[in-house]
Amino acid sequence: MAAAGGKRQRRGGGGGDGGGRSGAKRRKKAESLSAAPAERRGPAVGGAAGEEERRIPGPVSMGKWKNKERVLVFSSRGINFRTRHLMQDLRTLMPHSKADTKMDRKDKLFVINEVCEIKNCNKCIYFEAKKKQDLYMWLSNSPQGPSAKFLVQNIHTLAELKMTGNCLKGSRPLLSFDPMFDKEPQYALLKELFIQIFCTPQYHPKSQPFVDHVFTFTVMDNRIWFRNYQIIEEDAALVEIGPRFVLNLIKIFQGSFGGPTLYENPKYQSPNMHRRIVRLATAAKFREKQQVKDVQKLKRREDKVLLPKDPTEAVFDTPVEKKPVEIQLVKPEPKVGLKKKKKKLHTRQRKMLKRKA
Repeated sequence: MAAAGGKRQRRGGGGGDGGGRSGAKRRKKAESLSAAPAERRGPAVGGAAGEEERRIPGPVSMGKWKNKERVLVFSSRGINFRTRHLMQDLRTLMPHSKADTKMDRKDKLFVINEVCEIKNCNKCIYFEAKKKQDLYMWLSNSPQGPSAKFLVQNIHTLAELKMTGNCLKGSRPLLSFDPMFDKEPQYALLKELFIQIFCTPQYHPKSQPFVDHVFTFTVMDNRIWFRNYQIIEEDAALVEIGPRFVLNLIKIFQGSFGGPTLYENPKYQSPNMHRRIVRLATAAKFREKQQVKDVQKLKRREDKVLLPKDPTEAVFDTPVEKKPVEIQLVKPEPKVGLKKKKKKLHTRQRKMLKRKA
């Protein structure tokens, strides 16, 4: 028993020494960790400077991403390079957008609602190309509606403009609207649709917490003009970035990509009708020129009528000197007594004569 007790005591003593060593190591580690932040902070500053440092608030923590707006931006087949670049520019400007493959032109527009549901998007910008020259834009709130159809004109992309303005990729924009958007009901509806589609949600994972550019929507000539400007902090001036395009409203539907018509633009003229009017105007000009030529030909063919001789025609005629009847064939003799004119020598010839002399 005594031997066993001695062994236990030895083990306990050894354990106590080991425990003491490990405790010392822990204390040293704690001291080094406590000294590290002090070194990072630097030497303590006393007085007013130290108080100012304490007053500076810490970094604001990121808030919660609540607005889950997602916009699907895609197009139909048959678009040209300019439309493709415009679509890419809009995706760059809207970090909350998603892309998808081109849709077949034979498919019905109601299929887009299913595509939005698959992509988990509740807004949609769809570019529809027709005749490889006309571009239409659909803005829709999927799947409930409403939706609006526009004719896109005067497209200028970012690469084409080469403006001096620039903004941070993924930054949130300010939206500026014309006063006309608050006066008429169809523009008020479009204003809400633009806000929900083009405004980047706060605290979106792909967005940056800065506001350094403005989207402007201006109503002029019954069309909506879109511009993108950079905000310069020094003098609060605006510099255009691009892209730019013009939207000509056609119809507003109650549903998404269809349904009852809420508004139809009475001043809208389809591109086919516009081209037809231009062709008719050109044909009218050509027809007018042809008629003028025909009238001139008829005038040439008419018989000339001989008018009676007017006796007063020769009143102001003056008599002309009579020309000699005989023509002199022999060379006339030279006149006598005329001195030959001396030729004037040039300065160079004079110098040469002097040297010879």
